[in-house]
Amino acid sequence: MPDFADSVWTRPPRTRGDQPALTREQIVRTAIEMLDAEGAAGLSMRRLGTRLGSGATSLYWHVAHKDELMELAVDEVFSEIYVPDPADTGWRMGASVLANGMRAALMRHPWVIGQLGLRPTIGPNAMRMGNRMVALFSAAGFTGLEVSHAAAVLQAHAVGSATTESAVAASLQRSGVDPRDMARQLEPFLERVAGEYPDYDKWRRETDEVNQDPYAMFQAGFAFGLERILDGLELWLNRPAAE
Repeated sequence: MPDFADSVWTRPPRTRGDQPALTREQIVRTAIEMLDAEGAAGLSMRRLGTRLGSGATSLYWHVAHKDELMELAVDEVFSEIYVPDPADTGWRMGASVLANGMRAALMRHPWVIGQLGLRPTIGPNAMRMGNRMVALFSAAGFTGLEVSHAAAVLQAHAVGSATTESAVAASLQRSGVDPRDMARQLEPFLERVAGEYPDYDKWRRETDEVNQDPYAMFQAGFAFGLERILDGLELWLNRPAAE
């Protein structure tokens, strides 16, 4: 494993005249397709080369090893996350668009979650996203490290929500169980232990119709949490100057 700061983005691109016909864009696009289908464990340089119908020379000319490939793939996913220009919308709406876009991108590519923090996110798409976030929160009135803290809270909520929901979705897909069937399968157990957890049981019965669809619950929970985070950030911005 290379050192953390030894990133593919810190090295100049290769410009040798005998560059093979296979492009780095083709490699990354195909790698993402494989990652979406099988996760990080299902991707290897050998399997990628086979999928591309290319020899090792062409592949390794562009990408030295799998760690570099994962960096490139993660940054490509970041290109799917839109952060509005602060001149186009208020900061709350801009932050909401960012958080929802990040959650959606991670749900489409759940393998990215396991890569966050492993390598520096300094690719061009990540840097553009970061630049827009700084502009958005600075325009709102956050200064210094407040900008980083506000953005981190927002991103943590998106990542946390996507982590749980993608794990549930993968489990249900593997088992072939419909979400509503899963709820019905748990019903006998919950009835059996109801007396031990009366407060939970009362709440469960009051909200039973909602709980039948876990995906709707995830979406509602994410939206609720996002609004409370934005409320808290707005309260911080509007605090009395003496504080």
